[in-house]
Amino acid sequence: MIGAVVFDVGETLVDETREYGTWADWLGVPRHTFVSVFGAVIASGRDYRETFQIFQPGFDLAEQREARAQAGRPETYGEEDLYPDVRPALSQLRAMSVWVGIVGNQTVRSGKILRSLDLPADFIATSDDWGVEKPSTAFFEKVVEVAPCAADEIVYVGDRIENDIAPAKAVGMRTAFIQRGPWGWIHRDNPEVTELSDWKIRDLTELPKIVAAENS
Repeated sequence: MIGAVVFDVGETLVDETREYGTWADWLGVPRHTFVSVFGAVIASGRDYRETFQIFQPGFDLAEQREARAQAGRPETYGEEDLYPDVRPALSQLRAMSVWVGIVGNQTVRSGKILRSLDLPADFIATSDDWGVEKPSTAFFEKVVEVAPCAADEIVYVGDRIENDIAPAKAVGMRTAFIQRGPWGWIHRDNPEVTELSDWKIRDLTELPKIVAAENS
């Protein structure tokens, strides 16, 4: 049985095109250049945050987030940045009496934005709220704590193998890899996608069908 479906945020629910574009602007780098280097860093298996170091050695992401906020240019996103399948998929799952969670590596500010969007979800939390971030298994153990069912009845949906799929699987959850965003496309043929994902999807509206089939 599947009793809960829990979603990552960036590139699972939220299209981060605007976010990374504004970071390129903040760094004074052409957006195409920033995105190209970003993809190269991911493809080489390095931490995406190394992208910032290439353009500005010694770059501190938390410090620069605060600097942007102080300058009146904080990171932000809104309804228009949600992927179009988000509300239909989450609404369908809740209509099927499935508990829907949204939990990702996000700031307190991002958590406030998520809650302001009035998404059809039963629970929303961020890594900053919890004081632990992915890929730590402690993060996913927290997910199991808050969900109303056992780990093997939870499906965690994400676009990254190392940050979402592998650690969720390690604590006993089932997993759905969504092929979108930089990680989703670059790592789509990684053998670990097949090995560690219970399902590989291209659209969130595939999830209600998966749940219906599993729970029939």
